[in-house]
Amino acid sequence: MAEVVSPVPGAGRRESGEVGRARGPPVADPGAALSPQGEIIEGCRLPVLRRNQDNEDEWPLAEILSVKDISGRKLFYVHYIDFNKRLDEWVTHERLDLKKIQFPKKEAKTPTKNGLPGSRPGSPEREVKRKVEVVSPATPVPSETAPASVFPQNGSARRAVAAQPGRKRKSNCLGTDEDSQDSSDGIPSAPRMTGSLVSDRSHDDIVTRMKNIECIELGRHRLKPWYFSPYPQELTTLPVLYLCEFCLKYGRSLKCLQRHLTKCDLRHPPGNEIYRKGTISFFEIDGRKNKSYSQNLCLLAKCFLDHKTLYYDTDPFLFYVMTEYDCKGFHIVGYFSKEKESTEDYNVACILTLPPYQRRGYGKLLIEFSYELSKVEGKTGTPEKPLSDLGLLSYRSYWSQTILEILMGLKSESGERPQITINEISEITSIKKEDVISTLQYLNLINYYKGQYILTLSEDIVDGHERAMLKRLLRIDSKCLHFTPKDWSKRGKW
Repeated sequence: MAEVVSPVPGAGRRESGEVGRARGPPVADPGAALSPQGEIIEGCRLPVLRRNQDNEDEWPLAEILSVKDISGRKLFYVHYIDFNKRLDEWVTHERLDLKKIQFPKKEAKTPTKNGLPGSRPGSPEREVKRKVEVVSPATPVPSETAPASVFPQNGSARRAVAAQPGRKRKSNCLGTDEDSQDSSDGIPSAPRMTGSLVSDRSHDDIVTRMKNIECIELGRHRLKPWYFSPYPQELTTLPVLYLCEFCLKYGRSLKCLQRHLTKCDLRHPPGNEIYRKGTISFFEIDGRKNKSYSQNLCLLAKCFLDHKTLYYDTDPFLFYVMTEYDCKGFHIVGYFSKEKESTEDYNVACILTLPPYQRRGYGKLLIEFSYELSKVEGKTGTPEKPLSDLGLLSYRSYWSQTILEILMGLKSESGERPQITINEISEITSIKKEDVISTLQYLNLINYYKGQYILTLSEDIVDGHERAMLKRLLRIDSKCLHFTPKDWSKRGKW
């Protein structure tokens, strides 16, 4: 399972308000383009009217995933092609452009992968777009030990740092984007299914492709889920699913929730409070000792995480829940999970900031806390791949700010330009070397001059970093962390 953190402005937002009159293609007469049976069927593709983040009407191509009839009125569940699944929605007949409808191919058969059924029979073939960012000869990959000198780039550099990079970068450091919904750096060639929460996309079917929960009430917030979550079937027909914000147990009605609250003694997540500064606290929860809470947390998180699978076996995981305190108790803001034993140096398996708290700096605080734990453990870490699109943006932003903070803080000695190695950056930040290198390349800081590697910080990079750091008000204070790492390999059972 992996994480969603802070979103791009407008990205994945559920559009509010009614869709206005179309300024795009005219909507056809209902009988203009129907199947031979006289009705729109599942698997059809056609333009559908929606509003974008600029509140403008647009007609993206969409696929009909399901059709239902409520009181004689048909509703169509559509997935917008090349858009994230969190934008999928039920629409009425009036929003469909029937003149450009594409019917499923009759000869198409159910795709299978390893004997497992794939997507809907007869659907038009879906293209899987893959893009690999290959390191070009103009930006060679630095190694870890060779000394280097500094040379300003085009005379516009404000600061320049020599990179002392030995070993070549491994091939799995390449960045990969998988369709429009999943993008990450360094996706393994085959997802690891043992102890991992990575989802194998071949298990997708028409049920898990559709949101099944309409609305969740959690404390003072009402949340609109983005994706499918395997809550009990009988709860999926409810207009609102009620959750206790302290133990995360679910109920069918407000009366059930109120009755539960009279019995629930929790006012904070179970487990140990290992960090507190101001109103922000972190609780460490063992997935074996607090199985019910961990499973309920996974069910809630799955509503906002698409490409991670949900395991009811939470024993191999630790959960770190961030809360905000007020007079009523400790309210959940977000969390991340990690394996007790990771053979691949993963320090995060799944990470999520709940939608009401997104775009407020909590996502980076969760990421910073995960690396603070890695520092105490004396390890370098990396998040489990693939990251969601929003998770990738948050991690890239955190890595960029953290590495630039190190580079800009270097002092020159004896009048010479400051020098630092990739290993040293990794040791100071606990960010894995591959992530350090990919971030330097993403920022286009690495240059090769007269047989040496140099890192050049331009005025734009420096000014942009300083502006970003002024906005970043929430930071982890290591003095407030009370955490003793455990050696899980020496324990007979988690």
